Amino acid sequence: MNKEKGQGLSPLVHNNPWETLRQFTAARIALGRTGSSLPTGELLRFGLAHAQARDAVHQPFDSQSLEPELFALGLETLTVASAAPDRATYLCRPDLGRKLSESSRQALQRLKAEPADVVLVIADGLSSKAVHRQAVPLIAALMPYLRTLELKLGPVVLAHQSRVALGDDIAQAMKARAVAILIGERPGLSSPDSLGIYMTWGPHTKRLESERNCISNVRPEGLNYPQAAFKLAWLLEQSFQRKLSGVNLKDESDNTALHNKVVPMFKLE
Repeated sequence: MNKEKGQGLSPLVHNNPWETLRQFTAARIALGRTGSSLPTGELLRFGLAHAQARDAVHQPFDSQSLEPELFALGLETLTVASAAPDRATYLCRPDLGRKLSESSRQALQRLKAEPADVVLVIADGLSSKAVHRQAVPLIAALMPYLRTLELKLGPVVLAHQSRVALGDDIAQAMKARAVAILIGERPGLSSPDSLGIYMTWGPHTKRLESERNCISNVRPEGLNYPQAAFKLAWLLEQSFQRKLSGVNLKDESDNTALHNKVVPMFKLE
């Protein structure tokens, strides 16, 4: 085929007209096409992202590696496990991840310390990678707010094979007034390390999902640590004032007229 004839051929890969928008998001948009299929490069990137998401789910939670970092913040730690004995059981039996193992429950009930106002739980959830990367920086950003609110913080509980509701079981055993569980969220194809926060007032094992407040996508590429810490502190302040959490406590932390003791420690854009 000569050069003149070749010039009239259509390109194999057709770019998407939205391609310029890719610089503003990690979402999988404007992937282009080759015929009716994805270009090879995008297909390979999808396979990599899928593998990273699977790895995040199965990566073991190394709770011991967090203890020195939390100790440096002046925090004591406790380690517990859910009733799910291993990762395979945890993934197949969500109900077991929502309650403490009997040995962990007994250990918490034997604690001699006075009940705390707030218990923070760091839980592997569906992404221990998220916990290893995000939990300690978030707590570091939260500590000044807790001091401002004069809330007594109990030992930080490191929970293995945990679902969200395990935080309520832990806090009930420790007789805490409120709990915030920092847990690895279900990995996405562009975010295998996203952390979620669930806060409950008056935690106990009969609490419904609607009785918790959620802050999601905590990571530098999403909701950063100062912003997430402020939102959690604002919700805690309001929760202690109103004696409730969940759908009856709306997150209005962006409304400066509703700031009391808790105000942002970072510059609002």
